[in-house]
Amino acid sequence: MRIGELNKLVTIQYQTKATDSMGGFTVTWADLGTVWAAIWPVSAKETVQAGQNIMAITARVRIRYRSGFKPDWRIKYGDKYFSISSIINPEMRNEWLDLLCREVA
Repeated sequence: MRIGELNKLVTIQYQTKATDSMGGFTVTWADLGTVWAAIWPVSAKETVQAGQNIMAITARVRIRYRSGFKPDWRIKYGDKYFSISSIINPEMRNEWLDLLCREVA
């Protein structure tokens, strides 16, 4: 892969819990960092749930390797959010990470 193919600026986010005034917690997302990525659509499937059409889109996001990457993080690109289904280190070479993701609303 050529570096020039990493042409999308994405933000890596992680979940945090903030206490609310009632003693409970509110889940929020915080930015971990911004990196260059390549994004490829993998599949799209439309289903009907509760009488509404729902579009499920999966994508592969490739970033430069970084250790400690966690599957409970998410990727933000523009106004789209991608939950991470799996993390692949191609050929265990520590050059890239391929993130198989599902777009979430």
